[in-house]
Amino acid sequence: MRKNHRQVGADYEQAAGYYLEQFGYIVLEYNYRCRAGEIDLIAKDGDCLVFCEVKYRADSGKGNPLEAVNIRKQRIIFRCAMQYLTEHRMQDVPCRFDVIGIDGGKMTHIKNAFEG
Repeated sequence: MRKNHRQVGADYEQAAGYYLEQFGYIVLEYNYRCRAGEIDLIAKDGDCLVFCEVKYRADSGKGNPLEAVNIRKQRIIFRCAMQYLTEHRMQDVPCRFDVIGIDGGKMTHIKNAFEG
């Protein structure tokens, strides 16, 4: 039986979290949701709070997964990040926006992929 798209996405988000943990990141939350949208993964990299979008493609037929994080998606992630910071009363915390693209079995991590 095939998994649904949501479950496949969740599996790859977990894999991305595990990948980041191998480099010393501390995963704080998966699938943070608010009125503005969703952030796949929130982690700490030293003193920096990292808001991370995870994109998966089974093959290159639908394009590079990194290119799927367009300006519209970036704005949604930024709004969600601002909501997260407000909810958790985190002022003056260094932040960045990363993207992890998974193409087949290859994982590519782009640090500071876009500005807020």
